[in-house]
Amino acid sequence: MAKRPTLETALSAAPPADVTTALLSGHLGDPFHFLGLRDHPDGFALNVFVPGADTVTCITGKSTRTPLEPVPDAPGLFCTLLTKHTPYRFTARAGETEWTFEDPYRFDRVLSDDDLYFLGEGSMHRLWKTLGAHVMTIDGVTGVHFAVWAPNADRVAVVGDFNVWDTRRHGMRRLGISGVWEIFIPGVVPGDVYKYAIRANDVDLPLKADPVGFGSEHPPKTGSVVRDITHYSWGDADWMKTRGARHSTDVAISIYEVNLASWKRAEGNRPLSYEELATDLVDYVADMGFTHIEMMPITEHPFDGSWGYQPIGMYAPTIRHGTPDEFRALVTAAHNKGLGILLDWVPAHFPTDEHGLAQFDGTHLYEHADPREGFHQDWNTLIFNFGRREVVNFMRSNALYWLEEYHLDGIRVDAVASMLYRDYSRKDGEWVPNKDGGRENYETIDFLQSTNSFVYGEDDSVMTVAEESTAFPGVSRPVYHGGLGFGFKWNMGWMNDTLRYMEEDPINRKHHHHLMTFGIDYAFTENFVLPISHDEVVHGKGSMLEKMPGNEWEKFANLRAYYGFMWSHPGKKLLFMGQEFAQRDEWNHDQSLDWHLLDAPLHSSMQRLVRDLNTLYRATPALYVNDCRPSGFAWVDGGDVENSIYVYQRNGGPDDPRVVVILNMTPVERPDHRVGLPGPGFWREALNTDATEYGGGGRGNLGGVRTEDVEWMGQSHSANVTLPPLSAVILIEGEDDK
Repeated sequence: MAKRPTLETALSAAPPADVTTALLSGHLGDPFHFLGLRDHPDGFALNVFVPGADTVTCITGKSTRTPLEPVPDAPGLFCTLLTKHTPYRFTARAGETEWTFEDPYRFDRVLSDDDLYFLGEGSMHRLWKTLGAHVMTIDGVTGVHFAVWAPNADRVAVVGDFNVWDTRRHGMRRLGISGVWEIFIPGVVPGDVYKYAIRANDVDLPLKADPVGFGSEHPPKTGSVVRDITHYSWGDADWMKTRGARHSTDVAISIYEVNLASWKRAEGNRPLSYEELATDLVDYVADMGFTHIEMMPITEHPFDGSWGYQPIGMYAPTIRHGTPDEFRALVTAAHNKGLGILLDWVPAHFPTDEHGLAQFDGTHLYEHADPREGFHQDWNTLIFNFGRREVVNFMRSNALYWLEEYHLDGIRVDAVASMLYRDYSRKDGEWVPNKDGGRENYETIDFLQSTNSFVYGEDDSVMTVAEESTAFPGVSRPVYHGGLGFGFKWNMGWMNDTLRYMEEDPINRKHHHHLMTFGIDYAFTENFVLPISHDEVVHGKGSMLEKMPGNEWEKFANLRAYYGFMWSHPGKKLLFMGQEFAQRDEWNHDQSLDWHLLDAPLHSSMQRLVRDLNTLYRATPALYVNDCRPSGFAWVDGGDVENSIYVYQRNGGPDDPRVVVILNMTPVERPDHRVGLPGPGFWREALNTDATEYGGGGRGNLGGVRTEDVEWMGQSHSANVTLPPLSAVILIEGEDDK
């Protein structure tokens, strides 16, 4: 044991009384100036705060032990004087319990001046590699480095199970004027729960989850969880090399939208884990012929009923289904089955929960201060302030984070319309005009443009998709041509119009004929996805099946015809889970889809139709190559209003067989209906939604039709075609069958 300093000498190392008072009350702004080892006129002062300890001993070298003195009237504070600056650790005792620990206040800062510069500039493109909780080893000591941006805080501390949630311990180091606070805490390990204790304006704020935390507790608990995301061994190299070719406008893209929590439930109504979904969901979607799975938001969120659209943990895959590495295993499984994964991403707003981003450091840090700019009345959520470069960097980095760290293949950006317009869903006087007096949100437009440019610039093999419901120009036009830079845009107008048409009684459809044709007028102004999403089967809208008019058979026939129309119309495809087998009830996020319906022939037949539509779509270039070009579509007859019949042509490349689609949207069978065809010979009936295997009546064309040299509908040839009631018939130009 080293020679023990005199009591007077040891106590001379103690901090001043005002500092001690602030430390004991949890108000000490920067404990790194007073705790740990620091210069002293007679050597080096050593101070440590260990509430509950009876004794504390400093260990230097291999075994040199120096007892510390308890500071009078400062329970838990111990001090001594050392003769030299040297690495050390502590042993503490409380009753019969003894433990050894490393002092976080003996470690130098981790973040560099360059880190702080780029953070302040808003150009730290991989923000998550700097902020958050990172497992690391410093000077042979393993622990976790915590860093958080809280520029207006007076004090920030890390609290968790490792310090019994004592806000007086583990106060962080303020890094100059950067607004960043950091500390390395030895002994913290993956799985430990933590939050930030922030004091601002002499007020202790509610404990905050980590904005850049990689994991969270199971709701309703709200703590962040330390996760080491740096050591996963990916097994999807082949997919990653080739995925860019799968996201072009001239390839088949058919997306299955899924809510992981309610796609299927295990016994006891338990949601499936990521590991279970890696087999059950992935195998199912691959078998159904889809090309992508679009996951409704899996960023961590406190409220199940928000479906993930009110996220708080933007850097954490929800723990509801497993850990980050288990989520990565799901992505790997999908890639190895030839499926891409898209994430529904929510940069438009965030919830007001006190443990989240709201008033994070006692100020409107992430959100606008003015509720006319910063509060969504429709959703009771806060709006990101994209006029602040640090906030732009936070969210732009987040987009890249999911694509890089989890190998996701794209993001679908939620509620873009609400971001583009300052008066979105607001009355006069409830919004603030832009600098030019208009309604466009310049800051958000810049954010979307920069995010798309950044993401595609980092990896052009991914895809970004906008859910945008207005006529804002150039959503999927490149930024360098004045657009927002998205790869694709949801065609909400097409969806709204055509569903309105399908809900009409067939006897009235002739009065609404244009609802099915109008979409072509603008079909090529954007790179469109045709979406039948979760939004169409909730909040009293009814399921897709129940939207259809008529008796039981007619409902199914209508839905089959509509799917035939959708899959043959220009635009990529998206279908929400359950609609592929005609779920009868509205979607309920608290329970599984009604998989038992597949025991009924009409439902299993609908499932077979969707599988076959995907197969046909992917195998027929005319149905996808020119999805986004006017040359890919031509009306043969779009004006048969009285009979509610539509005939149109789809074209691929110069050598690809052409396709002609005939829709009969009335319950009247039309045998020998003459249809114009653009070329001679045999046209194969590639799909007929009235086929018996789809639950129809089996009325059709015996495999195809042969043209006659009779001009019709402006075409050089024609044929008599049987049009079953409420059906879609798809003919493909083929070789002569002789």
